[in-house]
Amino acid sequence: MDAADVAVVKVASAIGEPARASMLYALLDGRARTSTELAMLAEVSPSTASVHLDRLKGERLVTVVAQGKHRYYSLNGPRVAYVLEGLSVLAGARPTEFTPSTPDALVTARSCYDHMAGHLAVRLHDHFRAMKWLSSHATHRGMNYEVTPAGASALTRLGIDVAGARSRRRQFARACLDWSERRPHIGGALGAAILDAALKKKWVTRELDSRALRVTVIGRSELRSRFGIESTA
Repeated sequence: MDAADVAVVKVASAIGEPARASMLYALLDGRARTSTELAMLAEVSPSTASVHLDRLKGERLVTVVAQGKHRYYSLNGPRVAYVLEGLSVLAGARPTEFTPSTPDALVTARSCYDHMAGHLAVRLHDHFRAMKWLSSHATHRGMNYEVTPAGASALTRLGIDVAGARSRRRQFARACLDWSERRPHIGGALGAAILDAALKKKWVTRELDSRALRVTVIGRSELRSRFGIESTA
């Protein structure tokens, strides 16, 4: 066997083990999970899950991001997803969908330190990326963002203080993994500026006794007309 064939065998072997396959298909929805969650899904012990995840990471099938005390695992890009989807079609299988356990009051919108998190924040992140208002570059600590010229104009028109965020002595913008959506929202100084603008415009208001953010009537209208985001919170 030549080197290419050996590489194929190694990847196929990594995918083919039942527990590892369960972990990979659990990540196919694009959301990240902890090793503990993946261990439960694969019905193995946490120590066994760690060994399996090291193997998947070694074959570049998954990536890991450390956030706080947790380590979140995700598929290593769309090519891995394409392979898994192709195998699913061949086998006639369908992966299960992710169901968040976050309390309902926090699912739609909440504060994450000084920036916005939850479904609304993830949808805003996705819209900004789709409109090419943000460019990205990977670092050893995760994904960082930069505002494009078009994005700077658009965000400034929305009342988001991009220049002020850039001048702060902290990370400007980064992908912050959302623990209910398990997909990124915008963190850093830019994320704080987005939340500040949403509060000033009264698109959202803070709840007094929790981190939940309530989307106002004005906010629902603005989010729908400007970003195509429907919200009932």
